[in-house]
Amino acid sequence: MFTGLVESLGTVVALIPEPPGVRLVVAAGEIGRGAALGESICTSGCCLSVVRVDGEKVEFQLGPETLSRTTLGRLTAGDVVNLERSLEATARLGGHIVTGHVDGLGSLASRVEEGDWVTCRFAAPPTLLGQMAGKGSVAIDGVSLTVVDVDAATFGVALIPHTLDHTTLGRLAEGDAVNLETDLVFKYVARWLEARAVGG
Repeated sequence: MFTGLVESLGTVVALIPEPPGVRLVVAAGEIGRGAALGESICTSGCCLSVVRVDGEKVEFQLGPETLSRTTLGRLTAGDVVNLERSLEATARLGGHIVTGHVDGLGSLASRVEEGDWVTCRFAAPPTLLGQMAGKGSVAIDGVSLTVVDVDAATFGVALIPHTLDHTTLGRLAEGDAVNLETDLVFKYVARWLEARAVGG
């Protein structure tokens, strides 16, 4: 589990083909130097297991499912990713419960600068929009955010200066794809209601 509070940014060193998947190599700074084999690190919203550590560099193996459902397969050397280590049981849950299991892709539809803040609207599939609500939570590329509002095709979030400076979200341009994870509690409630309706 993660909180959606990004600890640091990492830089992609390489994406090495390993059919049917790829190996992702990231220069992860302090997180890399403290990483252990098998540890889970949320990488731009996707929970990945460390398979090799080399100094500050960590390596992950991405399978076909990860490549098809996330933006990670589109990365190239020099790209920047959000990094967060898994939540410790004694830590404060400052964001919201994030699993690192990406539900689908969205894209930045508009970006409006308002002083130091930026208001963004993201297009998303209807199934994911149906799992969002104003003042609810969403993870965008692993960043825990509060949904401002939702309409038939998009949802809005407001990005404060800290988020813009310390995550990849400040670098997004219109049309860029992002990894989305909707709120875990919402999904369980929706599934429970669905099962009740079927069971009568």
